[in-house]
Amino acid sequence: MDTPIEVLLGERLKARGLTLATAESCTGGLVGDRITNVSGSSDYYLGAVVAYAYQAKVDLLGVSWETLNTHGAVSAETVREMAAGARKAFKADLAVSISGIAGPTGGTPEKPVGTVWFGLETPDGVWTRRHHFSGNRIEVKQQAAAAAIQFVLDYLEGELGPAD
Repeated sequence: MDTPIEVLLGERLKARGLTLATAESCTGGLVGDRITNVSGSSDYYLGAVVAYAYQAKVDLLGVSWETLNTHGAVSAETVREMAAGARKAFKADLAVSISGIAGPTGGTPEKPVGTVWFGLETPDGVWTRRHHFSGNRIEVKQQAAAAAIQFVLDYLEGELGPAD
């Protein structure tokens, strides 16, 4: 049986003595839920901000209104600011952020349902990723949560290219 990715994440974070925070929008706390399903996760997981509405992104994570009005919540620019805000708020070594369109409504031709952006801020720089997931709302959220954890693992395992 394969080891769940949230267990691998915890092992890697503990081995390196690093802490993690999350900023979630479309996943509604699923990343934090998965991470905290692992016993001992309080050693490395500091917490989450679930900021679904624009106002919450601004007030809790420091995302600028200009970014939201220019690029929208589902954008590289927004997830960069979300990750920075979570890292600062929790004084974490690393922070990952997620913002997307889980559906079934809300998609546009430019940003169809299933579009999810991820941001990762670390001492080494900031990365962003975009994925397009398929399935119903719950399936998109579950895939996005797994992809966020994998994004952090990729960083910890040295599998990311140069920072954005």
